Amino acid sequence: MMKYLVWISRIFVGVLFIISGLIKLNDPVGFSFKLEEYFSPGVLDLPFLMPLALATSIFVVIVEVILGVLLLIGFKPKFTLWSLLLMIIFFTFLTFYSAYFNKVTDCGCFGDAIKLTPWESFTKDIILLALILVLVFGKKYITPLFNAKTNWIVTGVSLLACALFANHVLKHLPSVDFRPYKIGANIQEGMSVPENAPKSISEYAWKFDVNGEEKIVVTHGDYPSVEGEFIGVETTEIQKAYEPPIHDFTIEKNGEDMASFLLEENKLVMVIAYDLAKSNYDVFSEVASVTSKAKNKGYKVIGMSASSNEMANKIRKEYGLDFDFYFTDETTLKTIVRSNPAVLVLERGTILQKVHFNDLDELKF
Repeated sequence: MMKYLVWISRIFVGVLFIISGLIKLNDPVGFSFKLEEYFSPGVLDLPFLMPLALATSIFVVIVEVILGVLLLIGFKPKFTLWSLLLMIIFFTFLTFYSAYFNKVTDCGCFGDAIKLTPWESFTKDIILLALILVLVFGKKYITPLFNAKTNWIVTGVSLLACALFANHVLKHLPSVDFRPYKIGANIQEGMSVPENAPKSISEYAWKFDVNGEEKIVVTHGDYPSVEGEFIGVETTEIQKAYEPPIHDFTIEKNGEDMASFLLEENKLVMVIAYDLAKSNYDVFSEVASVTSKAKNKGYKVIGMSASSNEMANKIRKEYGLDFDFYFTDETTLKTIVRSNPAVLVLERGTILQKVHFNDLDELKF
């Protein structure tokens, strides 16, 4: 019985670690943003680790994939199992901390592909912890699938493939885009709420003092007719309202949101730089050339950044950028594209092209 339980746990844990790792390896920059959130003063208060977030992101996800591979092929079982156990204990602590204190609303366990609530993430880690403990106690049933030489080759090839894949997505963009701003998506549609969308439903527990006894009356919003002294009310949300995939998108100029107007443009080019102080300045000359070409072809060009007007004007003057910058929330810009700067081409709100600053020559106008 234990032998079969170990085999089931081995396959489930190994496959899950590989899938989870590959999803995050597809977008290590996005996972690094999540780590920065964990390292921030409001959460774990480890600000000295924030500059190391990207390197930590790449290391963690590659280790996650490799451990999954090692478990499936049964290579180095002692090292693999203890590494998995320590990793899942750490992840379980993080997800519990996030859930209990409501600090990070999405752990980023499966990147943007699968969104889990904090308590769902914690439950997932508890299940994994239990399965890994089964593997630890049943270690003797974990035997290698291949000989030592083949196991080393499989491990080496897996490590090399992960490193090459990480290098590719860092120099370009994620190979698979799970975000609501992927090529082909329409931003206006992403912000819309369907007519039959779920509405928020809350339950109200009204407390009254009736003849010296506490009485609780539950309603869905209406104030109850009770002859007694009102003490207080507790509200519990039992159904969340529908939240559209895009719910925080604005393009502001002088405090006015111009998004609805600009997204109606037939030919629109967006130069996105979430933080101009952290942008790759070497490419702004090429950005100036590309956007000039776009304007000659009849495109309206705008910049979008969370930086100050002073910083934007400085960059415009220094690199000869012939377009205005608009303000957009930094988190939104980080979600739109994993490059700083990057260029998007839109037609009436639909994203037709999206490129990393290393791929500006691929733009077609």
